[in-house]
Amino acid sequence: MKNESQSTQQLVEIQEIKNGVVFLKGGGLRKVLMTSGINMDLKSDEEQAAITYIYQNFLNSLDFSVQFVIHSRKINIEGYLNILRERHEQENNELLKNQISEYIEFIRSFVEANAVMSKNFFVVVPYDPTIIPTGGGKLFDFFKFGKKESSSQKQEESAEKKFVQLNQRTEEIINGLSQLGLRVVALNDEELIELFYNLYNPQTIEKKDLKIAHNG
Repeated sequence: MKNESQSTQQLVEIQEIKNGVVFLKGGGLRKVLMTSGINMDLKSDEEQAAITYIYQNFLNSLDFSVQFVIHSRKINIEGYLNILRERHEQENNELLKNQISEYIEFIRSFVEANAVMSKNFFVVVPYDPTIIPTGGGKLFDFFKFGKKESSSQKQEESAEKKFVQLNQRTEEIINGLSQLGLRVVALNDEELIELFYNLYNPQTIEKKDLKIAHNG
């Protein structure tokens, strides 16, 4: 068991998570943004063209790589069922109590027979000191934006400069996506830990229900 744990830790690129920033073992920093989506099928041809044009200009304006990740996962309904069970215990009306019980069984059976999936959209904003990021494709290349460099090639940068650069990039991404009418929020430490738990445990349902915050 100890060897399995050590092997898993060696595969994970993350050094630590602090103040909403993912610190990588190679010295790079990452911010993870969660964004809402757009259903293009509900848009007119003119609206689709306008959205595509704005999005294209946004991408062309960037002088650094970003990664867009779509994460689909089976929904965890246990929290919802627990609320229903509590309501069932508190209900004094026998008719309503039976209806709640039948509804709980219906929801449980339906989800068991039909996988109900949630879909979340993320943007990974990188900052790698002294290297030019090139982007990644696979889900578990989530943080590998550039080639690894030898220790002799590394140039020390102050922590303050790294954070300034990362925050500037993050603001640029948020502003660009907001022009598309998307809601964008940066994940905090707890939300990042939840996200990575889900990513590295694909055989299980999600740890919690990660949702984008609504502003205003």
